[in-house]
Amino acid sequence: MQELIAAPRVAPSILSADFSRLGAQVEEVMDAGARVIHYDVMDGHFVPPITVGPLVMAAIADRVHAAGGALDVHLMIAAPERQIEEFARAGADSITFHAEATPHANRTLHAIRELGCLAGIAINPGTPVEAVAELRGCADIVLCMTVNPGWGGQAFIPSSPEKVERLLSIAGPARIEVDGGVDAETAGPIAAAGAHLFVAGSAIFGAPDPAAAYQEIAAAAGAA
Repeated sequence: MQELIAAPRVAPSILSADFSRLGAQVEEVMDAGARVIHYDVMDGHFVPPITVGPLVMAAIADRVHAAGGALDVHLMIAAPERQIEEFARAGADSITFHAEATPHANRTLHAIRELGCLAGIAINPGTPVEAVAELRGCADIVLCMTVNPGWGGQAFIPSSPEKVERLLSIAGPARIEVDGGVDAETAGPIAAAGAHLFVAGSAIFGAPDPAAAYQEIAAAAGAA
């Protein structure tokens, strides 16, 4: 996955996909050029909704990898350190968890790397960028939530590009990922602020033509 994210990428989030034809929808966006598939995990505790676990991811992992893609897992769960091994075993290429969800962020980032995955740390809109300052060099990805986590389809928080700029100076060599409200209008400003990975869910899978929507957002973000 390190090679895949050397260039900016739009990562379609299957949170907004039609799960009755999940495999076909993943193939549709990958045929359009997507190479990073974002996989949101929610536990009903850290955030109110409950979504999917490692079994569903394992069902699409071979298809994603065979097409030259990678699975970008976003754990919106409490005590993420207890679950990282299961997701690595199911086919994750990167695993990101929330700084607010565990007191053991440093240890968890190192454990993810030991499992052979890229390691990511996420922060909520209300969390200052300084929360990840002591993790410089430990994370491959720093995810800036541009909506409050838990639900797809929320409006982009307007102050997010400025936060991304501040985060860029703290994150060091890590790639900045943004998640929430990303579409063809918001992708450009957050790319200009320094974001490198752009998670888009409802803007892609909620569109009449997900492939065309993906390509439009990728063009706006200057992504591969």
